[in-house]
Amino acid sequence: MSRYIATRAIRGANALVMEAEVMLDKAMQDKGPDTPVAFPNTAYYLPTIFGMTGTAVEKLGQLEPVLQHARSLLHPVPAPHHWTPYLGETLDSGMATLLAAETIEAVRFVYGLQPEPMPGFELAGGTSFTSPDMGTNGNGNGAGHSHGADKVGSAVTDGHLNGPIDDIQLRSWGIQLVDGRMPGFAAIVGCAKSNEVAVKLVRELQRRNILTFLSGNVNGRSIIHQLAEEGVELGYDTYTVPFGTDTLSAIYALGFATRSALTFGGLKAGQSREILLYNKERVFAFVLALGEVDDLKYAAAAGAINFGFPVIADTVIPEILPTGVTRYEHVVSMPFNEIDGKDDLEKAERLVQKCIEVRGVKVKVANVPVPVPYGSAFEGEVVRKADMRVEFGGKYSRAFEYLRMANLEEVVDGKIEVVGPKFADQPAQGHMDMGIVIDVAGRQMQKDFEPVLERQVHYFVNGASGIQHIGQRDIAWIRISNAAAEKGFDLEHFGKILHARFHADFGAIVDKVQVTIYTDPDQFKAWLDKARDAYDYRNRRLADLTDDKVDEFYSCTLCQSFAPNHVCIVSPERLGLCGAYNWLDCKASFSINPTGPNQPIKLMKPIDIKKGYWEGTNGYAENGSHGVVQEVAMYSIMENPMTACGCFECIVMLIPEANGVMVVSREDTSMTPAGMTFSTLAGIAGGGLQTPGVMGVGKYYLISPKFIYSDGGFKRVVWMSSFLKESMSDELKVVAEREGDPDLIGKICDERGATTVEELLAWMEEHNHPALMMDPMF
Repeated sequence: MSRYIATRAIRGANALVMEAEVMLDKAMQDKGPDTPVAFPNTAYYLPTIFGMTGTAVEKLGQLEPVLQHARSLLHPVPAPHHWTPYLGETLDSGMATLLAAETIEAVRFVYGLQPEPMPGFELAGGTSFTSPDMGTNGNGNGAGHSHGADKVGSAVTDGHLNGPIDDIQLRSWGIQLVDGRMPGFAAIVGCAKSNEVAVKLVRELQRRNILTFLSGNVNGRSIIHQLAEEGVELGYDTYTVPFGTDTLSAIYALGFATRSALTFGGLKAGQSREILLYNKERVFAFVLALGEVDDLKYAAAAGAINFGFPVIADTVIPEILPTGVTRYEHVVSMPFNEIDGKDDLEKAERLVQKCIEVRGVKVKVANVPVPVPYGSAFEGEVVRKADMRVEFGGKYSRAFEYLRMANLEEVVDGKIEVVGPKFADQPAQGHMDMGIVIDVAGRQMQKDFEPVLERQVHYFVNGASGIQHIGQRDIAWIRISNAAAEKGFDLEHFGKILHARFHADFGAIVDKVQVTIYTDPDQFKAWLDKARDAYDYRNRRLADLTDDKVDEFYSCTLCQSFAPNHVCIVSPERLGLCGAYNWLDCKASFSINPTGPNQPIKLMKPIDIKKGYWEGTNGYAENGSHGVVQEVAMYSIMENPMTACGCFECIVMLIPEANGVMVVSREDTSMTPAGMTFSTLAGIAGGGLQTPGVMGVGKYYLISPKFIYSDGGFKRVVWMSSFLKESMSDELKVVAEREGDPDLIGKICDERGATTVEELLAWMEEHNHPALMMDPMF
């Protein structure tokens, strides 16, 4: 253990705890101890404090004992002439730093100083972010924000940076965290050597699909400023989230890590040791410190090391190379100017490689031959009309995608052909029809896999920077940005992307891939008709694929990397709770990887068909959950419901007084008749817990004939988030017809009609909801 690091970390922790005490004391005088305090849109209060201490802070006064605990963790700096083992004292001081940092950020929220505005913006009342009454800005030296841009792409709302990540976003990233598409996260603190290096670092992380959090500065200049000046789009959609330009905002990254353990791991607040070990073993994160490291950054780094997250610096600092608290090295110094590379960009790439090596992040990078950056980090990128070169589909043109199985001798692997004109002659912001036909062949390929592979086109095409893809089948909508076109992206590159990705991701069943792109009007029309015939055939095939027509379901244990005791059982009529995997997806996955997370479950002898019990499913539930779950009823919410990890799209919950259930969407932040928001309810539904009356589900399970079939089915739904009613209106109309009540959806309340049980009951009486006449649910 380095005495130098210990000295600076302990000194920084002592200073920050004192600053937090001063700020809290002033806030108590100004606002009063009963003033509400919270981070927005989270059920985990102040998450690091909540996870580490078990304290659910809701008022300013509750922060006093938190800081008392933080002070108890502090130690004097090591003596200069006598060696003592001070690793424990340094880690304690690191934890004190995190508690103090989150306290300061909470106080800033009370004053309206969070999320942090970008330089040049003022908050309401003319208060600037670096208010002299609120201490330093987190540099450790009180330096103000002296240099920056006016905005940071989509990350700024009304002139503000991101601030803490809300629960909705955490859960929406859940499936990507567990299935390997998002292998880990990086917390970058400080300022890069140059703007070009800053962009290269982020692009290398994006290329590897690593979620990146940005914070901190060096002498008032932050990597956030650098990226803004280069026009890099920041925000959730690009996996690059700017927390703030001071070091303290890095606490949001540790809060994210804490909530990961609480959300997906089934751990409880106050289980600090378990939460830290969970992160060490399951959350692959690291800290990249850019530029000068001051006392506060050393202290914050000690806090991160508690979580098992190593620190890599691009400057000369002492190292801590033995393993123990982290999987490999604790602190690594890799001075940027000493990195072996022909230029700064190559050095930046090697710095990222070193970070990945030290944390042990497992990265899969597909080699896609396109002239733009490529990776899952670009999947949510939006191409606005002003930035658009050309579009296919949407309001003014048509686009479709059609993947079909062919014989091996009929497919020329790697052949990419464009039939018709390219977009070079189109005016700026023009539009044209385009059809993408993908022929695949393979000895293990099956006809049933066609729609599974075809749905991947959305993800594969969206991975290209500057390309936006929405929809599927014959409602696809694709845009190419000016920036992508200027770099040479053309229609052939759609084919190159699909050829590379289908081989990389589905190589076990796909031996050959050929892509033809049709823009010729006559050919487009002919192939669109063929595609629609295929879509109709598949729809009829899927409609006939019911639970009673198969003799095996499939397991899905992807989420066990985060929720060790949770098991998902996927049937033709019940897709996975994340919404990402249906029965055919799992069947294809098993063919691709026979030892992977999707294994066939032989149903064997039925025990209770109405409730959904089979010997095979019960046996798997017990084995897969390590004995935690003994039985699972596939079609009931009241008796042994299926468990959930935390990736679910919706929560279904019993409302006893209404003799029915409510369905809350992940996107819904409003209050529900249960007296809880989605984020609070998720703590009951997730973590691999089996709770009768509560269930996390994929939203399309709601329209299945087997939706809580043994409890009365869809007619039991008495309240549903308006987001679901509107986004699934066509599908829900079909369900209402199936249930024999065409007006049923109008009888279901939402947050606009009721947020209490009393209001809900009044609504049901007024609209004559059928649940009022049904048998009691229990």
